Amino acid sequence: MNTTRQTTAEVVLVDYGLGNLRSATRGLERAGAEVTLTDDPADFDAADGIVLPGVGAFSEGMENAGPFRDALVDAAEAGQPLFGICLGMQMLLTSSEEAEKVGQGDVEGLDLIPGRNVRFAEGQKVPHMGWNELNIAREHPIATGVEGADTAESDADTVAGGNIDSEYAYFVHSYYAKPDNADAVVATTDYSIEFPAIIANEAGNVFGTQFHPEKSGETGLTILRNFVEYCAEQ
Repeated sequence: MNTTRQTTAEVVLVDYGLGNLRSATRGLERAGAEVTLTDDPADFDAADGIVLPGVGAFSEGMENAGPFRDALVDAAEAGQPLFGICLGMQMLLTSSEEAEKVGQGDVEGLDLIPGRNVRFAEGQKVPHMGWNELNIAREHPIATGVEGADTAESDADTVAGGNIDSEYAYFVHSYYAKPDNADAVVATTDYSIEFPAIIANEAGNVFGTQFHPEKSGETGLTILRNFVEYCAEQ
């Protein structure tokens, strides 16, 4: 079976010095995207979608992403799909208590999804690492598939994505999102407490996963295919 989809969307992967770029590129290409790895915000305009990856600390992420901040906000406000992964998802929020805990004071996120990142409770094993179940809280194309997308397999194509409810994804994190609006939560995961695994803004074009889709096998590939299909529809 051919495991590579025909290209359906042009996606830029933001290279700001923090992120699993090789695996993310490979996953997106397998999902059908033509991927441009870029450190130039000017490349955002021509893209069908933008991916903001991330591994590491919130403060370092926001410092490194400083040159991209205005362009990311402008793209989001213009309706371009913006997909944050792990730290990249946390950076979509307003702030994080991570910076305060290490003495760096308040560090402002992109504020595209109002809310804050908080640390798991004292006594809880961190980081939360490994495979965990996803539970859909509401419909959104990134988690439940793009309405009308062709899900039939053929010699030229593989399945186009779909619903990831009750599937498992791979997590590595010590902080989690607390959006101001409960409607921002698209999917949850349970780790002694229930926390958001996928969040999205009100307009629906800005979203993120706390887990790493590029490390999450078929579940992650479904997410990435949903993203590519969503970008192609915009």
